Amino acid sequence: MQEGAVAAFLLAFPALFSIVNPLGGAIIFHEVTAQQTHDQRVALARRVAVYSTLIMLTALWAGTYILSFFGISMNALRIAGGLVVAARAYEMLSAPDNTAARKQREAEPVGAAETQDLAGYAFFPLTLPFTTGPGTIAVAISLGTARPDVLAQMGSFYTGASLAVLANAVLVWVFYTTADRMAAVLGSAGRQVVARMAAFLLLGIGVQIAISGIVPLLHEALTR
Repeated sequence: MQEGAVAAFLLAFPALFSIVNPLGGAIIFHEVTAQQTHDQRVALARRVAVYSTLIMLTALWAGTYILSFFGISMNALRIAGGLVVAARAYEMLSAPDNTAARKQREAEPVGAAETQDLAGYAFFPLTLPFTTGPGTIAVAISLGTARPDVLAQMGSFYTGASLAVLANAVLVWVFYTTADRMAAVLGSAGRQVVARMAAFLLLGIGVQIAISGIVPLLHEALTR
């Protein structure tokens, strides 16, 4: 059971980390909240981390069941999810600057917001779609398709994957809280390196998820 939880964590953590990209997001978070005080940014970071946890856990735990309700098989969902993740990773790998620019446009209203309105922006747009947007939700649902069919193993899988969600949310909180320091240290070149490394890792994970759906279908076809 412990080995299953560790394996699920090692699968889910890098996948979510790559698509959430808390390091790159922290830089943009700093830019769009530049008019706010450090204490205000810390409060926003804490709210964003909590909301991100709820979104990712909902997609991880319930996403596959919702789709299954519409008659989509588990293997088909794995293939589709893996392809979506791989395509998203390829987009990030090919044009990380465009991805960062899109995220900044999504969060721009925060920079012009009044201080008393900042709490309302913690969920939208800072959490959704800026931090945990459609790409993150797709990754979480795709990870949910990798759950084993045995009930005992399923429990260990969700335990490990949920811990990966919590770990990523903690990183979002830490990176967003210290965004002002990180922006000064990394610079433009550092942000590009981090974005490309995360995208390449996510590409491999997307292919692996798709393979986990293709292999059973091929085996079923060959044994008929």
